[in-house]
This record gives sequence, structure tokens and C-alpha cells, in this order.
Amino acid sequence: MLPTEEQRAQPDAPARIFKDDTRFALGRIAVFQYAAVTIFFVLITGFWVLQIRDRQSNNELAERNRVKTVPLLAPRGKILDRDGRVIVDNQPTFTVRLTRENLRMEHIPAIAAGLNLDPDDLRARVIRIQHQPKYVPMTLKQGLTPGELAFVESHRDPETFPELELIQSQGRLYPRDGFAAHVIGYVGEVSEQELNSADFAKYSQGDIVGKFGLERQYNDILTGVDGQRRVVVDSLGVERQRLENTDPVPGHALQLTIDLDLQAVAELAMEGKRGAIVALDPRNGEVLAMVSRPAFDPNLFATRIRNDDWKALTGDPQNPLMNRAIQAQFAPGSTFKPIETVAALDTGTIDENFTVVCNKGATFYGHFYHCDERHGALNLHQAIVHSCDTYFYTVGNKLGIDAIAEYADMAGLGKRTGIDLPGEASGLMPSPKWKLQTQHEKWYAGETISVAIGQGAVQVTPIQLATAIGGIAEGGVWYKPHLVRTDTQPEPLRRATWGASAIAASVNGMCGVVNEGGTGSSARINGIEVCGKTGTAQKVSLDLAKSGKVGRDLAKENGWFVGFAPKDNPEIVVVALWEASGHGYASAPIVRDVIKAYFDKKARLAMPKPQQIALFLRPQ
Repeated sequence: MLPTEEQRAQPDAPARIFKDDTRFALGRIAVFQYAAVTIFFVLITGFWVLQIRDRQSNNELAERNRVKTVPLLAPRGKILDRDGRVIVDNQPTFTVRLTRENLRMEHIPAIAAGLNLDPDDLRARVIRIQHQPKYVPMTLKQGLTPGELAFVESHRDPETFPELELIQSQGRLYPRDGFAAHVIGYVGEVSEQELNSADFAKYSQGDIVGKFGLERQYNDILTGVDGQRRVVVDSLGVERQRLENTDPVPGHALQLTIDLDLQAVAELAMEGKRGAIVALDPRNGEVLAMVSRPAFDPNLFATRIRNDDWKALTGDPQNPLMNRAIQAQFAPGSTFKPIETVAALDTGTIDENFTVVCNKGATFYGHFYHCDERHGALNLHQAIVHSCDTYFYTVGNKLGIDAIAEYADMAGLGKRTGIDLPGEASGLMPSPKWKLQTQHEKWYAGETISVAIGQGAVQVTPIQLATAIGGIAEGGVWYKPHLVRTDTQPEPLRRATWGASAIAASVNGMCGVVNEGGTGSSARINGIEVCGKTGTAQKVSLDLAKSGKVGRDLAKENGWFVGFAPKDNPEIVVVALWEASGHGYASAPIVRDVIKAYFDKKARLAMPKPQQIALFLRPQ
């Protein structure tokens, strides 16, 4: 291009133009150079991060996109009765999990609807585990129904709900109608609180653990070891090739001391009642049957229990989740008298010929204490047979609270038996020391009168009472009650130094209760020498019960009966608690039925096999 007139008029114009153009070009080149260096540095840094610093984790991520690990959940061990019959089994089912790496929060309402879950609850569960690594899946639901399974199968693809993962599992199959529910217990998903405890340190979110009963007590034994299957998947997550399998190891089976035949009889005997039955072998502490009513259906917990079901159970005033056999704490009433009998004779406070005249009660320390009947003159044996309160008021007053508490403590009242179930209650055996420590008051002699007939502050559980009377029947030897069979004879918990004659007098009295027209005559069985003791125990004072200020349930007495058979070398002891039944003798037929079932089965098993089969096939 030719210079303009103005440029030609200035001699140095061309040099200045070229000089300006060069400076501009050099600046642009410098900017480009710096940008290129920066980009190159970023690329080198990224390459270093990907290929060197994060090489292992990136390889794992890439491998995980190609190779998928599918868990193979181990089934829990079966639970068997003493004869090897299955009580609790497993059944194949499906579990759906949430892979949180692919989770979209906007999908939660639709997923919850398809799985019949509460969307707010599901959202809260997801938020609660946000602190955990995202590759850790979250269990959504176990034991899918056919409809829920169909929903998952039709929606677990990258286009709809890529966060859904379906795996095969083994669900618990419990007996129906609450059969042995409080003994067996139930399982459920491990909670965050449990994961923070030492007992569950080896478990992870979504694992199934025992929550109640034997499932909880022996959780580590029943729990197996999960396996896994590694497979190659395509971009859509479809399995294309199997690489390797690590088979799961099932949990160990648990064989119980429970006899299904006796358990069935005991369950039927408590149908429609509120209370408990415990049957055990006093020779070794094996629990043969244990019933608590009302019961619950543990199958509700086999999958994740619905909120409505949980609220119904926990809000029920009858408290069906309470194991009354080991947790109900009530005054034992006159079932306490055999222990007081041993104490009075062993200390020499009275002898068997000691006589008291009952005029339907007696006055002690300015207060009249009632007796159910006007028994007239009775000796010790007659007082046990007819359960005369006046007689035992008098004996307890002579004996004193310290001696009564000492012998009751030796029998095991007021402390846990140590049975292999969680949540056992301790009961209470009052004493001057106890009252001073808990109420900061001294013991008054009048309080001993009520304790002497198993009232006042005395509280026992059915398992305690069965163990205590079983030890007396065994001659002063007590074994720890247990529900899981062992191959060896257990060592006794305690051996009393009580006199044999004192124990014999107590046992003879209990034999008379059943076989001499006593208060427990309805427990009598022809050909079997059953011994036992009734107990009618108030839950509130007599005056308050008659005032009408308390409900019928509180005003009506509990009925107890504890029995064992045979008299010499007893094989079974049974205790029945029937709450608000009004009388102890009402519980005697319950105990009779369980004892009879035991000896009927024993006789049947003693027959030759052909006779057993013929008896089984005979029309009922």
C-alpha cells in the first residue's frame, strides 16, 4: 500500500509504523506463549494426578464400572428344639438396595411408592448415612412382595432408577401366631446406635442382626459369613460374564432345650390369658417350655417392620413385647410359704407340731391381718395344705425379716437367675438393709407380716419362682436355667446347707396341697405324684382394691401355681402366672396339663416302635 500525503510529509513515519507493529506482534506472541505454558502445566498436572497420584483409586473405579461384586448373603443358622425339629427356618427372598453413587434425590418419592415405604422416612434414612462413603449401598427393603419385586425388575435400569440393586437373600421364617415368640425373638437391620457399640463392631449398615430373645443372645453364633460373586457387566449394568465365586458360610444351628410338644401344650393353656408359663428340669436347669401372653408375630420383623405395626405393638397397653416369663415382677403370694417353711424349721424357730388357731386372721402391732378362711387349729403341714395366712403371719413374726431374706436369697429370689436371654428382671427381696439404702428408713416389724405371705415389697419373676421351688424339690441344689442344650451336665449354681428334714417337710406340705384336698387339688394327676403350691397375690392393698378407685385389672389378684413331679427325684417343675385371674387355684390346671403332657410323652417314647406308630395313627 502506498503512503498517504501525510505520511510522505514525515520522513520517520515508516519506521514508526513498523516499530508499532512489531511491539504489538511481540506482545501477542508472549501472551500465547504464557497461555501455552499454563495449559501444558495444567495438562501435565492432571496427567500426574490421574496416572500417578490417584492411579490405584482410578483403576478401582474403572474396574468397578466393568467388574461388579454381587454379595451372596449367608443364611442364619436354624433354631431346633431338643429333638432336632426345626422351629425357625429360612426362606429364599429378595432384597433391594440403594447404590448411593447413582442416587438422585428426586427419585425417592417414586421409589418409596413402588416399595410401599414412607417417603419422608426413606429420605431421612438417606440423609442419616450421608457421612458414609458413597460406594456403601443402603438396604431399602428385605422380603419383597411379588408386586414390589416386579416394580424393581421393571425400573432398575439406567434410564429410570439406576440406583436400585436387587440381590437374593434368605429371610427368617418364624412359627405363626406368636408361638414361642418371646423365646426365639426376631431379627432386624442393624441400627446406627448398634453400629457404634462394641457388640456390633464387625457389622455394616444394612446387615441383619438379632434384636430380641435368642436371636439377640446368640447372634454371633447364628450369623454366617457372606460370600460374593464377581461378574463383568456392560455399560447398561447387564451381567455378561462370571469371574469367580466365594460361597457364603451359613450360621451355626442352635439346638434348644425346648420341647415342641410341651411348648404347644403350654401355648394352648395360656390362650386368651395374660401371664406366663415356665417349665424346666430341676436336675440341670434345662427350660422345657416358656410362654408369655399376649404374644406378637415375629414374622412382622423378618423384613423391615412397618411403622404402623411397630406403633400398634409399642402402644398396646397389654404390652405384647414384654417377656413376662423373665420380666414380669409381681408378689408371689403363698407360693412363698414353702421357702419360709424351710427357714422356720432349719433355724429351729418352730417345729412341725407348732400349732396356730386361725380365726380368719390375727392382730399384729395393732393391725388386723386377714385370712381367707377360719381354719381353726392347724399344724405346719395343715397350714401349707390349706394355705393359712394366719399361721404364716405368726411364723414370719417369730422368724424375723433377716432370716426370711437370707433363705429367700439362697433360693434365688430377688436376683437374676442368669438365664441365656437378654433383659431378665431381678425381682426384689426386701430387707432392712435394702429399705435403708433405697428409702432411707428403718424396717418396721409390721412389714414382716406381709412379707411372710409373699406380699409387701416382695417381687419375683416366673423364672425365679420355678428355679427356687425346683431347687427345694432337688434337696437344696440350684442350677442356672438355660435354653440351649449342652453336652455336659452343668455344675450347680448353689448348694444349700439346709437340714434335710426341713426341706422334706416343705416338700411333703406341697404334696398335700395337691393330693390331700388342698388349694391345688385341680393339679392332681392319677398315677403321678404332683406337688405344688397356689398363690393369690394382690397388686394393690385390700382397702384400695375395695374402694373402687382403681381399675378392675389392678383390683383383681394375680393367680400363681408352681408344681413339680414326681415327689421323689422330680423331673419337671412348672410355674404358671395368670394375671388378674383372682385366685391361685385357677392356675393349677394349667400346670397340670403341662406336667401330664411331659409324662405322657415319656410313656409314649418308652413303648416299642410299632406301638408308638399305632398310637400315632389311632383316630382321635
